Amino acid sequence: MEPNGDGATEPRAAATERRQGELLELLRRAGRVDVGSAAARLGVTQETLRRDMRALEKAGLIRRTYGAAYPVESGRFESIYDPDGITTEEENRIALAAAAMLGTAETVYIDEGQLPLMVARALTTERNLTIVTSSLVSAIELARRANTEVYLVGGRVKATTLATVEHAGDGQLARMVIDLAYMTANGISPDTGLTTPDPTAAEVKRQAISSSSRRIFVGTHTRFGVSTFARFAVVGAFEAIVTGIQLPAHRAAEFTHLGARVARV
Repeated sequence: MEPNGDGATEPRAAATERRQGELLELLRRAGRVDVGSAAARLGVTQETLRRDMRALEKAGLIRRTYGAAYPVESGRFESIYDPDGITTEEENRIALAAAAMLGTAETVYIDEGQLPLMVARALTTERNLTIVTSSLVSAIELARRANTEVYLVGGRVKATTLATVEHAGDGQLARMVIDLAYMTANGISPDTGLTTPDPTAAEVKRQAISSSSRRIFVGTHTRFGVSTFARFAVVGAFEAIVTGIQLPAHRAAEFTHLGARVARV
């Protein structure tokens, strides 16, 4: 028997199930937790917490990294646009490093999502740039920037991401010549490449990549090793992958071997 939150006791199996449920809920709320803070939060030893994490990973509910874990759902379902969403230090570093790779590009595709928008915010305003995007949020914000011309690719607007899809038929992106595309994904894996849960979004991404001379992937370390439903690119299609220092070096090497330079920032 083990004590529960009310000081009473409960069967060990029930206590384990309750504790693992609390851990999973904590992960879903936070997106990622480290072993030390989660153990303290749940009032258990780090050894017990690691055992719970192993059980949840075996059940396919979470993915463990060094000293931390995150819910698999973060890769299986699309992120809902949140205007009040909090950005992390990792995302800020990624955005700045990716923006510094602009080079001589004059026409830039900005993928849907918070991180590509953060990259766009960090791009220079000292010279003229043409931004192409399927994201209403990015188009509205970037249109106000100095020396910036914005083209919004039309189509059906998705309520979750506020991005347009299902415009492949009219060939808007196919007729464009884009210098550089900043792309993201719900998952990136050496075996399955870059994936997203929605096939319509995957088609937009596929066309943007095809129309771009250069491609840079931006994504936090939690996206690595995750595979979702619809594949839109292979790792070798990208000149660079920009992610956080939290991605272990040996994991980064797996992607370098496929032809993409990995910048861990």
